[in-house]
Amino acid sequence: MIIAITAFRLPQPITPEEARRIFLGTAPTYQGVPGLLKKHYVLSEDGGTAGGVYLWNSRAEAEALYTEAWRAFVADKYGTDPTVTFFDSPVTVDNLAQQVFAPD
Repeated sequence: MIIAITAFRLPQPITPEEARRIFLGTAPTYQGVPGLLKKHYVLSEDGGTAGGVYLWNSRAEAEALYTEAWRAFVADKYGTDPTVTFFDSPVTVDNLAQQVFAPD
């Protein structure tokens, strides 16, 4: 599995309530995306940086999302360019499902 972490500075800090409203507005965009297992929206404690932590089946499926069109969408919506960092995730602990995943 692959984890992608996106981040972008906001032009002005926002509150957790504002972030929730904004993120709920974009959440449907990520439903049904091929290979995307989970997305966690994130907001820094000072409200000045936002982004996401994504869990993917594969790097190729992740890269299919982070296109120039996606980058333009983020820049248009939030007024800044995002960064994307990829990590391999050889083992995942899911305490909600009470499982450990270690794909071959």
